[in-house]
Amino acid sequence: MIGRREFIALLGGAAAAWPLAARAQQPERMRRIGVLMPSAADDPEFQARITAFLQGLAQLGWLDGRNVRIDTRWGVADADRIRKYAAELVALAPDVILANSSAAIAPLLQATRTVPIVFTSVADPVGAGYVDSLARPGGNATGFLVWEYSIAAKWLELLKEIAPGVTRAAVLRESAIAAGPSQFAVIQAVAPSLGVELRTIETRDAGEIERAITAFAQGPNGGLIVTGSPAAVFHRGLIVELAARHRLPAVYFQRPFVAVGGLISYGSDPTDQYRRAAGYVDRILKGERPADLPVQASTKYELIINLKTAKALGLEIPSSVLARADEVIE
Repeated sequence: MIGRREFIALLGGAAAAWPLAARAQQPERMRRIGVLMPSAADDPEFQARITAFLQGLAQLGWLDGRNVRIDTRWGVADADRIRKYAAELVALAPDVILANSSAAIAPLLQATRTVPIVFTSVADPVGAGYVDSLARPGGNATGFLVWEYSIAAKWLELLKEIAPGVTRAAVLRESAIAAGPSQFAVIQAVAPSLGVELRTIETRDAGEIERAITAFAQGPNGGLIVTGSPAAVFHRGLIVELAARHRLPAVYFQRPFVAVGGLISYGSDPTDQYRRAAGYVDRILKGERPADLPVQASTKYELIINLKTAKALGLEIPSSVLARADEVIE
């Protein structure tokens, strides 16, 4: 038999070990990621981006439904809906939120300055006030630049290179986001040297886009430049169809436009940014702070040409442009 003191000591030791044993048997804590997308859930381009993000997470050990829960909201290019979903996601108290473009990050930062945010496809986060600096963001947001504004000058230069007769260009932009006016300002600065008169068209809704492009097309020697915005991506089918209907050569800021029949695009690869964003989300889930993670520039730019569309417009793409192309669609 053991004595009373020995029994109490044994009981106390066992009790001390119980919390350790219980912790060892507990499953890994489920983490939570919010995702705010300004487009529609059935948009194949944004589905491809989400797939790239999920694949990146899986490669880092984060599996939806196993050790992480992902709550996704789709804003369908509606500013009011995006603001509502931003508040909804913040109320869920996620560990981190992934946000696509200024259309999503601006309302998120109005809703929270504490929940970590990783953004993609933002042109000027410092100028917009999302971060203190690229090297040291300083707040609760960090992420990936879609490009520098100087790329906008290349869009106009490219338009003149493939369609030298263009003397008027309609610039489609979304002035409600920070990048809209800034991209136009760059194009405006180089337009006189290229002999091109500019007109702006807002991308807020389909009716406005159709009326404005149709009116612009009544004049001669016209072309289009579609600058970066979530609304432009959302309405890309309509914009490409209008360019074809009115026989307007058009330069776009990303591949999705050319994939549905647009003429030519030059810009970053958005899917690549989502793979890289998974790495930042992983680091935040493991304890790092957005304030200490530098905003990263795009590393992959691509020139895409649709020769079928060029032929339909009666354009012959210069060999110097074809030689620079990363992809040619025939």
